Amino acid sequence: MAADSPLSVDHLQHLFGLEDAQPTRDEIRATLEDIETDCADRGYELKRVASGYRFQVREDLSPWIARLWDEKPQRYSRALLETLAIIAYRQPITRGDIENIRGVAVNSAIVKTLLEREWIRVVGHRDVPGKPALYATTRLFLDYFNLQRLEDLPPLSEIRDLVDINPELALNDKEENAGGDEAEAADEQETSPEVQETAESEDADELEEDFAEFTDPDQQVH
Repeated sequence: MAADSPLSVDHLQHLFGLEDAQPTRDEIRATLEDIETDCADRGYELKRVASGYRFQVREDLSPWIARLWDEKPQRYSRALLETLAIIAYRQPITRGDIENIRGVAVNSAIVKTLLEREWIRVVGHRDVPGKPALYATTRLFLDYFNLQRLEDLPPLSEIRDLVDINPELALNDKEENAGGDEAEAADEQETSPEVQETAESEDADELEEDFAEFTDPDQQVH
C-alpha cells in the first residue's frame, strides 16, 4: 500500500534484506494469492499488472472514488487513442505506417505526448531511407490499462463487433478534441489521396495477421 508503483515478486523478495530471512519466490506467490482471496469481498483488490502487483480500488466503485478529487480525469482525443491502439496492435511500427492505416497525418504532438507519458518508446529504426523510428508500447502502458501482457488486449474481431453493435461509440472528433490541441484537430482534416487510398486497402484480416505476428513471444516488446 505504501509503494508508488507495482512491486514484482523479485522486488518483494529483496525487501527482506537478510539472505537467511528471505522467503522463496513460491512462498511470496502463495502469500499474494492468500491476500488476493482475502480482498475478494472488499472494495479494493490486489491486481497483477505487467510491472508486478498493486492494490487498487475496484472498478465498479470508481464513480464514488472519483468524487474525492476535484481535478477532472485526463481526456484524450480520438486521434491519440487511435494512434496508441495502432501501435499496440501493430508494433513495432513507424509513424508512416500509422498514417497509412489512419488515412491522415499524425500530429507530432500526439507522438510527443505518448512518449512523455512513457506509453510508447523507440525500439529501433527501419532499414530504409530516412531510418524512421520504430515505436512499441511499454510496461507503463500495460500497467495503466490493467494488462499483464500484450495478449490480454481484446481481439480485433471483438472490437469490430462492439463498434458494429454500438455505432454511438464512434465519437465525434470535435467533441474529443474540445479543449485540446487545435493543431491536432487540423491535422485530422489533412488527408492526402495517396494515404487515403492506402488506408482504404487495409482490411481486417491483414490487421489480425499482423497482430498475431507482433504478439509472438519472440517479437514482443515488454
